[in-house]
Amino acid sequence: MLEEQEGALPDHAMICEGDLSKLRRKHVEQLLQDERGELSALDRRVLNDLSSDVSTVATVDPEVVQPNTFGVRAADAVAAFGGSWTFIILFASVLVIWMAINVIGLFKQPFDPYPFILLNLVLSCVAAMQAPIIMMSQKRQEEKDRLRSENDYMINLRAELEIRQLHEKIDHQMAQQWQRLAELQQIQIDLLESEAGKK
Repeated sequence: MLEEQEGALPDHAMICEGDLSKLRRKHVEQLLQDERGELSALDRRVLNDLSSDVSTVATVDPEVVQPNTFGVRAADAVAAFGGSWTFIILFASVLVIWMAINVIGLFKQPFDPYPFILLNLVLSCVAAMQAPIIMMSQKRQEEKDRLRSENDYMINLRAELEIRQLHEKIDHQMAQQWQRLAELQQIQIDLLESEAGKK
């Protein structure tokens, strides 16, 4: 890539760390564009983090999704309680007790006789209040999950890019080692031939 920009370079040419980092970034960016087409904002953020050697890991702070107000905490508590076995058992117990009191007639006159109209009204009110609260909590949880999945994507992309760079470095080292071994082998052959020529 450097030779494409600068032309042929001598073997003893050196490059500073900053320019090497810029070249690596351009190379990785080109690889991603070839592989995916257009780069997304997340891809660019990972490239910036990678070139500036900044950690890509970000924790998903609930405060980022929505401030922790009393209403938010109450909605989360209601949603957590409404989706638990404790709520189901407690609610079933209240229904059984309500019906038993009105069917058996523990009082002189039942306060909600058989078709249980008042019970239906109470159940409708509970459902009408509980449903939007649970939906608000789920919406916040969905936003947190989206942020976590974006974070996971960025971490995985960075890991993939770093692994590619490591592979390139290892391949480069192997090529240099093979070249050195070939030179050493040639020197040994020359020495053996010169020794054989002396005999």
